[in-house]
Amino acid sequence: MSFNATILLLGSGELGREFVISAKRLGARVIACDAYDNAPAMQVADEREVFSMLDGAALRAAVVKHKPEFIVPEIEAIRTEVLGELETEGFNVVPSARAAQLTMNRDAIRDLAAGELGLTTSRYRYATTLEEVRAAAQYAGFPCVIKPVMSSSGKGQSKVENADGLEEAWDYACANMRGDRARVIVEEFIAFDYEITLLTVRHKGGISFCPPIGHRQERGDYQESWQPIAMSDGSITKAQEMAVKVVEALQGAGKGWGLFGVEFFVRGEEVIFSELSPRPHDTGMVTMASQSLTEFDLHARAILGLPVPETIEAVPAASAVILAEQESESFKIEGLADALATDPSSDVRVFGKPTTRPYRRMAVALARGKDTDEARKLAAATARCVRISYS
Repeated sequence: MSFNATILLLGSGELGREFVISAKRLGARVIACDAYDNAPAMQVADEREVFSMLDGAALRAAVVKHKPEFIVPEIEAIRTEVLGELETEGFNVVPSARAAQLTMNRDAIRDLAAGELGLTTSRYRYATTLEEVRAAAQYAGFPCVIKPVMSSSGKGQSKVENADGLEEAWDYACANMRGDRARVIVEEFIAFDYEITLLTVRHKGGISFCPPIGHRQERGDYQESWQPIAMSDGSITKAQEMAVKVVEALQGAGKGWGLFGVEFFVRGEEVIFSELSPRPHDTGMVTMASQSLTEFDLHARAILGLPVPETIEAVPAASAVILAEQESESFKIEGLADALATDPSSDVRVFGKPTTRPYRRMAVALARGKDTDEARKLAAATARCVRISYS
């Protein structure tokens, strides 16, 4: 099954691009799918299909056409009921149709974590109208965070300090929702010491963890990440125990193999579950510098039933994103020579996106250091050298 396996990749962004490279190195054949042509993963895949992942008929048609051994979602906005049907028909949905269904929307995964599994989370309520938003904010308290139950890369997320900001936050969330549900989660703002991503790999041999990754966000979207982040043994154990519970609960009818990005807030010795993605995580791009097996390599190995190390180690490294400033179809990415001369460990990965828009991630800078503080400084310096010029 490992060699010459056909993978249908649903979503073809920068994370999908790196996954395709890892999967092809293991002999897989990959068909990359997305709503627009020439998406990053399509540029390195064997074949491509262009359709909306929310078009159930088109999704099924692609599966029938290619008959993949593995259907691998790379995004949340997918017609997940079709994935469920395909799984019952014998197709292998990664990690499972249940995982795709529950993580497509923040409300489903939050209810699983807090309600069924009893994990520690922030105080929260849902809302579908501005009036419900006001009531939910009174319950959660101020400041609070408002975000769509379905979005990506932090789009539509706001921190609201008082009742005067609720209407603007509601409008912003509605304008940036994905899918067909106008619903938001209003949750208590956690004054955390730091936040982490715990990359958790469920594979044929059990469950393995990458060293925790620290990250910083702006506008709800990650700006930099570093690995490993210093945590007490007790905090790491709590995070790992919660990650195991939620990952096991997502197995469903599938094998449940793959890499999961599990996010936590940490406040003192308190570890609070935030979110989960059943696929490689954007903050995990740091593993392209920190680990001998990247998160994409680990995802591919797990999916294909190949060995995954029980212990995964990381050297101090960091990533820093490179963002576009305006919308354009005509642009150049410049400054690579200066960026790569910053330090012997400096690297830049250009994503190959065909268009820009404000705050769109176009590339990432990577660096290693004697510790993560030095790595963060080097990654930031490398990123500053890269320029996007528009014509």
